[in-house]
Amino acid sequence: MKLLYAEDEPALSEAVVDYLTYHKYIVDAVYDGADAYDYAIPGEYDGIILDIMMPKRDGLEVLSALRKKGCRTPVLLLTAKTQVEDRIRGLDTGADDYLPKPFDMGELIARIRAMLRRREEFLPDLICFGDLTLNMQSGANLLVDISFQLPKHEYRLMEQLMLNHSMYLSTEDLLVKAWGYNTETDINSVWLYISYLRKRLLAMNSKVEIVLKRNIGYKLELQS
Repeated sequence: MKLLYAEDEPALSEAVVDYLTYHKYIVDAVYDGADAYDYAIPGEYDGIILDIMMPKRDGLEVLSALRKKGCRTPVLLLTAKTQVEDRIRGLDTGADDYLPKPFDMGELIARIRAMLRRREEFLPDLICFGDLTLNMQSGANLLVDISFQLPKHEYRLMEQLMLNHSMYLSTEDLLVKAWGYNTETDINSVWLYISYLRKRLLAMNSKVEIVLKRNIGYKLELQS
């Protein structure tokens, strides 16, 4: 399991990362809210641990921005014991759980395990839009009786378009979600793979099409 941990106290961050690594988690540590958002937005993590009090962007602002972008990664908020209002705001904004500071390492890992178990229980096996069904487990794109395996980046693009079918996704967002934050790939690859997906949809006689709104982004629409 891969976790993102955002905490601006280096000593605490190092201790938590060491503890989680010992328990077989892969952990990326960041030290401010801006980096937390940039690392989290591609959706590569199984869970995110966010301290509320951070420089550049606080944890609540990061959480709100992630949820607005369609990021569904489970989030555990770290809060001060006296900040009841922050805990309420965090849960209302989309946090899955919270843990007051200072905390016991055993309780931290127990809450992480519980959060990840809930994620596995509620993660849908299939997502649908129009006459398309995407199998989240196998990466197979299904249309009525036709089934085929999508290559990795086509699958990731289609996954994002189907999960966020009610909104436009910018080329930059799709690049990060499909190739990762640190990719050296440029936006030309997004255009290329979108063209591949459009050809597949045409070949399948699907009623779903990928539309582009100039200077805004891409989204799925049903043909009338």
